[in-house]
Amino acid sequence: MNPLCVQCYRDNRVSAATVVDHIIPHKGDQALFWDRQNWQALCKKCHDIKTVREDGGFGNGRS
Repeated sequence: MNPLCVQCYRDNRVSAATVVDHIIPHKGDQALFWDRQNWQALCKKCHDIKTVREDGGFGNGRS
């Protein structure tokens, strides 16, 4: 339903979306996990950047 990465689109780029991202991290909350209003289409690069920003980097132990 959403074939383009929303972040790339905001940045005036066109990239195929390959990941369904949770806008607000669900952190195990099943209701938030399945809430379609909390989903956005991202490419892998934008998803990885968002994950690092939210988690503070891979392997740092921050939740």
